[in-house]
Amino acid sequence: MNHSKDLNERLTALTRDLALIPSTDARPEERRRCFEFCLNHLDAVHGVTIREFEKNGYSSIVAAPNGVAHPDILFCGHLDVVEHPGHSRYLTRVEDGRIFGPGVGDMKGGLAIMLELFHTLHQRHPGISLGLAITSDEERGGESGVRYLFEEENIRCGVAIIPDGGCLNRIIVEEKGILHLRLRCEGHAAHAARPWLGKNALEHLCDAVTRLRRRFMDFKTDDIGDAGDDHWYPTCATTLLNTPNTSVNRIPSTAEAMLDIRFTPPLTTEKVLKIVRHEVGETVLAEPMISAEPTHLSPDRAFVEVTSRVTNQKTELVRSSGGSDARFICKFGIPVLISRPLAGELHSEDEWIDIGSMATYHRICEEYITGRWKNSGGKITAY
Repeated sequence: MNHSKDLNERLTALTRDLALIPSTDARPEERRRCFEFCLNHLDAVHGVTIREFEKNGYSSIVAAPNGVAHPDILFCGHLDVVEHPGHSRYLTRVEDGRIFGPGVGDMKGGLAIMLELFHTLHQRHPGISLGLAITSDEERGGESGVRYLFEEENIRCGVAIIPDGGCLNRIIVEEKGILHLRLRCEGHAAHAARPWLGKNALEHLCDAVTRLRRRFMDFKTDDIGDAGDDHWYPTCATTLLNTPNTSVNRIPSTAEAMLDIRFTPPLTTEKVLKIVRHEVGETVLAEPMISAEPTHLSPDRAFVEVTSRVTNQKTELVRSSGGSDARFICKFGIPVLISRPLAGELHSEDEWIDIGSMATYHRICEEYITGRWKNSGGKITAY
């Protein structure tokens, strides 16, 4: 039997089955259906206890060996994916050794690997101190998922593995801070033929956003900016802009914008908010929706060595513009390992994940976990 081909087929089928479920923030019933799919897969694993949690309408599950509250190694993944307007079904296709489809890279493919490995390792090594946490709100900040599990339910582990960033030979050691902001401006409605009689909230807000974006463009060449390949400088992206207007000939009386700001040290959330409020002015209300400070991770060197050996390539420790649930875990002094199979076009309809690299990542994690387990003498360690 060709075990490599068999593994590729299993990971491909599992990824496509998971991706077919449009588990977006706006579809709680589909998130529940995806959890049921995962639970059905985990039910076949002997010697494991599965706990279910819920916070603010968002479910999570944590699976661990019977009697072990805090496993040595904990896989962490999320089943929620971003919304693609106008698409009721999230279909996938396989082409040129890749799976294409919404959510396959972020992170249904990674979730498939974790489910497969969790099942396999517990079957081969009964009692192995390996856990699995699956949440459903990572794309909207993770407050009701990983943050809740670690801060309110006291979930702990020796090391966490999150296949949600970097790539095979690029392990993340730093992540930018995150600030999601809602800007709101009030004006005065009038007929668009007589704009002098009104106060155009939309135009006023657009001017404020333009000033703010120009300020963030300056960071690219400031002392704290590093315009290298990893774009290690603060950025500001306008992601939503709207008014309640339904008529083209009416001056809007209110307008809102949503901004996604990513920032690097020495900036903090407080400093960024001060910059934002200075640039937009007193007439524009800036309301934080999600915030997180820049995160420094401390990956296990053994994982780096296993990655280099399995791939036969040098492994780099890199910085990331994206954020992850790692920030809620590393604050407790827990090492977090962030890398993943080769993937691209994330959050687009043509998102993809490379099948061969999924099998390689599977092997990296398997060798690291079993090596750590054997080096401990097969003892379950409490944390």
